[in-house]
Amino acid sequence: MNNRRALHLWFWLFAGPAVLGFAAFSLLPMLESLWLSFCRYDIVNPPEFVGLKNYHYVLTADPAFWPAVKVTAIFALANVPVALATALLLAMLLAQPNRFQGFYRSVFFLPSLLPQTASVAIFAYIFNPDGGLLNTLLARAGVEGPAWTSSTTWALPTLLIISLWGFGHAMLIMLGAVQSVPRDLYEAAHLDGAGVWGRFRHVTLPMISPVLFFNLVMGVIGALKVFDLAYAFGAATGQTPGGPARATLFYGLHLYQKAFNYFHLGPASAMAWLLFAVILALTAFNFLAAKRWVHYER
Repeated sequence: MNNRRALHLWFWLFAGPAVLGFAAFSLLPMLESLWLSFCRYDIVNPPEFVGLKNYHYVLTADPAFWPAVKVTAIFALANVPVALATALLLAMLLAQPNRFQGFYRSVFFLPSLLPQTASVAIFAYIFNPDGGLLNTLLARAGVEGPAWTSSTTWALPTLLIISLWGFGHAMLIMLGAVQSVPRDLYEAAHLDGAGVWGRFRHVTLPMISPVLFFNLVMGVIGALKVFDLAYAFGAATGQTPGGPARATLFYGLHLYQKAFNYFHLGPASAMAWLLFAVILALTAFNFLAAKRWVHYER
């Protein structure tokens, strides 16, 4: 019994600060925002309970809500599969024996350590339609480059390209998974006549499927709550955040503007909880679908 009490004491000694920090800085603000989502609140005046009016407003009357949902959905649908495929491809290449293996791994991982704002500032110069590096190179090749950052057609694809720059963490996790696949499985598949694609499909993918699933879940969550990328993009290109013409108005950016530009804390809190509900539903769906394609060693 004394040993059990000692274990409990040590557990709370080490876990206590994390639990208290979560309760004070995450759980309580979340509960406060849930209460505010049912209130009219502008910081100056005390909260006034209005029921479901905030939810009704953002879903039916807010002119920027559904455009922000559309931009975020398009970005997520394009970003998640491309980012996963890119990270997996590079992990497979970096897993091959090479004299400069460590150097290449460092080179591909280092960009993910760069702050998002710094990356956006660099790419804003590259994609600048007036004298930017990319359009200058295209002009020398006799091709007229588009207005990457100021065009409603090209602004979102430009942000998608910039977002792929930070694939290093997913690549590193996949690299570890690829390297942990037993060599004898590849040898057995090779003896059975499986080619490169066959070994990849029937050995590599099933063995690393838990890591793919983890990166998928985290990628979906990250894509749905993009904020700093769009905000920094507007500042670096001289556009109004979310511009041009709401082409890069992400859900998270719209939520931020509603809360801290217009001080409509009630509708902003309602938007936050709607996003939480969507993320929770998509995560639950991914876990249910994972039973069909994620394989765990037993």
